Amino acid sequence: MIVSYTHEDGTVEQVSTEELSTVESAAIEKVTGMDWAAVERALRVQDPTAMRAVLWTHRKRANPPLRFSDFDVPAWKRRLRARLEREEIEEIVEELLRDDDSEQARDEALHYLRKFAHDPADVDAVWAEATGPKGSVPPPAAVPSPAAPTPVDSLSSSTDADLATSSMSIGA
Repeated sequence: MIVSYTHEDGTVEQVSTEELSTVESAAIEKVTGMDWAAVERALRVQDPTAMRAVLWTHRKRANPPLRFSDFDVPAWKRRLRARLEREEIEEIVEELLRDDDSEQARDEALHYLRKFAHDPADVDAVWAEATGPKGSVPPPAAVPSPAAPTPVDSLSSSTDADLATSSMSIGA
């Protein structure tokens, strides 16, 4: 996962969980009270404590005495987010191909993968690699433009995070 924080001046601070040390990962587990698998699931649903903990470990590199209890992230809803990296997208696409879901369910999952990917183009590239000439799975249907509501977008009882969790809980 890539956790990013957009500062007031527009600069973006990014931290990849792939670049964390074991000590940093253990510190995140300790301050959040979650094991690493739970931290990854929490990041996928934009949990503020998990995202804050990842950013905190990154900031501790330059400021070792920084305590988690003293570390705040102003305007986190607008400025803080976690997004999937290519390796995670590859794992999820592999699982999609193993599942015997309908084409519509697969297309919805790919739509949400694009939405939660650090680089949405990675989703299409990974899908093309996985289903290329040797693959037996037909290409996904065209994804409607963001302005056009889809049946998934009109669900009033589910949030994007709920749908992302159900569609992307694979490998967590």
